[in-house]
Parts: sequence; structure tokens; C-alpha cells
Amino acid sequence: MSDRPTIPQEYVDWRTKGVWWPGEPITLKEFAARRENLFTGPFTWPLMVLRESALQRNVAALADFTERHGLLFAPHGKTSMAPDLIRRQLDAGAWGISAATPNQVLAQRRFGVRRILLANELLDPGALRWMAEELNRDPELELLFYVDSAEGVAAASAAADPKGRPLQVLVERGVPGGRTGCRTREQLLAVAGAAVAAPGVEPVGVAGYEGPHKDANGVWGFLRELRGDAAALSAEHGPARPVLSVGGSAWFDLVAEELGGAEDVLPILRSGAYVTHDDGLYRRTTPYRRMPEGPDTLAGALELWTQITSVPEEGLAIAAMGRREANEDQGYPIPRALRRADGGVASAHGVEVTGLDDHHAYLRVPADVEVRPGDLLSLGISHPCTAFDRWRILPVVDDTDTVVDMVATYF
Repeated sequence: MSDRPTIPQEYVDWRTKGVWWPGEPITLKEFAARRENLFTGPFTWPLMVLRESALQRNVAALADFTERHGLLFAPHGKTSMAPDLIRRQLDAGAWGISAATPNQVLAQRRFGVRRILLANELLDPGALRWMAEELNRDPELELLFYVDSAEGVAAASAAADPKGRPLQVLVERGVPGGRTGCRTREQLLAVAGAAVAAPGVEPVGVAGYEGPHKDANGVWGFLRELRGDAAALSAEHGPARPVLSVGGSAWFDLVAEELGGAEDVLPILRSGAYVTHDDGLYRRTTPYRRMPEGPDTLAGALELWTQITSVPEEGLAIAAMGRREANEDQGYPIPRALRRADGGVASAHGVEVTGLDDHHAYLRVPADVEVRPGDLLSLGISHPCTAFDRWRILPVVDDTDTVVDMVATYF
């Protein structure tokens, strides 16, 4: 399933945000072995951590879901770009890993991944030539990427090795007004035909993203249209059982109902945000709200800890956290709990982040909640895909708040 990883040794040192380490560098493994406590160890605020119990829960949930529903699973690696988390996903049974950019494909290869689905068009000659070389170097490697134009097919053909393995492509279907992808079946079949005729290129299926549709009826319609595209592709050009890849993290239940266990297509789900879930966007939109398992099947595994540095006026507190540490594209971080200087914990219910500067957060504090300078505040985040890239190193803590691992990211 994977090569031996070829990633560099990473260290805790003066550059490690959220860790106070003015001394000599030590490896992440050495630091984790110290079993430092989050609140008494060498940490400074703000700091983002991963909760081990939530990670285990989330990885197991989607592994079970995809296995039960007969779906291959290639979770989107762009969410974390963390080889330790990607290894957990593969070890739990994921077929492969999805990527969004050529650089992410290169990184996944360094992580040791042997099945990579680039869920995007690729027209970069250098990256395409590297792909062709990698396919010839490693006979077990599988690489898929999108095309939606004759130009994309031509770029792939020009980079392919005429004596080597073909570059395998998925013809993408998009939606009007959306991003990439053919807008009609006629366009999709024309691109597929160009790929069949192009030396060194092999169309192996179709792909799409149902996310632009805001309701179940729209998603159902898109999935059925895409399945019809796959049938038309198979009838005109083969293969007999084409790949059909879809999947964000908000509608994978409908994907399973429509495509789970399908024999006419090879369904590959790409949902990735589940690995850490969140306390905002995906807590509101998780498919588990519609499923018997219930909305709490997944848990927010990312925690952002910050310190209250000022309470300058009634109803307002300032925390040492800003855009450099917290994403806000799908809503501000969500306060969870306050930890007092004496170790006592109080609910932060009603406290609200109302704005972020580079390194300051503005908090609206209701009259019935006491917030004091020096208190620590735990927050969940909304949309993990834009949270990880602010943190090069993240401690993993168990339910006693002991650091049990250190995770590196590569954005």
C-alpha cells in the first residue's frame, strides 16, 4: 500500500509555535516520549493540539462506513498534509489518498503513498513528466488525475512515455457556474474520446464534486447524472467498470446510497475533513445528522488553546490569538471551556469570538460568565482544511491532557 516514507527528521526548537523551547533541538519522538502535560509542560499560548481519542473515533467511523457500504476510500490528504494522520487512514483500510495540487502529489509520494488521486486538472508539463517517470519506476504505483478539455488531454499525452505505462485520467463533470469539469455529457464524451485517441493516455472513469449543490435533491440529481456519464463512457470507450469518484464531507451518506456496492462502476469516495471533524461547519452539516448513528459519531479533534490577556471593559475580553493561528473562512473559532489559574474548568457557553486581528481575538462575554486575565480558553474550529496549514507541529494529547505524540504538517 505504501513505500517507505522519505520525509525529513523534524525537531522541536525555537521555531516551534506554541512550544517554549529555547534550548537545543530535540526530535518530535524524543519530545513526545517526555509525556509533558499540556498545562504544566513547556508550552506557550496560543497552541493548537489534536485530541487522540477523537482522532481514533473519527478514523474508525469512516473506515467502518466505507467498508459497510462497499465504497473504496481515498480521503483528501489536503485536510491535514500530515503523514502521521495519513498513515492512520491507510492503516484503517483507505484504498488511497486524494490530493488537490501537483505539490501535494509529490508530498504524498514522499509520505510513502502508492495510490494517489489528484482531484484536479493537471496541465503542468514538469509535473506530468514526473508522473510518467514515477509510474515507470514503481510498477505498483497508481496515479489518477482529472481532465476536462482537449488541452488537458494533449498536455498529458505530450508528457507521457510512449514506451511506458499510460497516464490514467478521470474525465471530470462540473456544474454550471461552478469550478472545473465538463458541463454536459456531450462535452465529457468528447474529452473521453480525445483521451482514447491520445498516445500515452488512458481514460479510466469519471469524477465530480457534489458540494456546489445545497440540498439533497441537487446532490441526488448530480450523482445520477454522473453515473449516467460513467455508463455512456463505458459504452463508447470502456472500461467495462469505470471509476466513479465523488465526495465531500457533507453528503457521503447519499453517495453511499447511490453508489455503495455498485457493480457497474468502481466508486471511490474522497471525503477528508472527517479525520478531525470540527465544531462549526461540519458539526452543522455532517451526514450523521441524517443517519441512525447520530450527529455525535464524529468529534472535533482540533483544539485551539489561548490565554485571556485583557478584560478592558464590561462584556469584552481580549485573547492572544488571531488570524495567524486561527482560520475564519467558515466562521470564527467556537469557545468551549475556560481553565482557571488554579486548574478549575468552567463552561464558556455564551462566549463568542466577534473579530480577529493578526494576534488578537475579540470576545463578547455574557454577564453570567466570569472571564479573568490569565484564564486559558479552549476553542474548537470551523473547517479543518484551512486550520492545519497555520501549524507546522501539533502536539497530540490524550484525555489526561498528556502529550502522546507530535504531528508534523507539510503545506
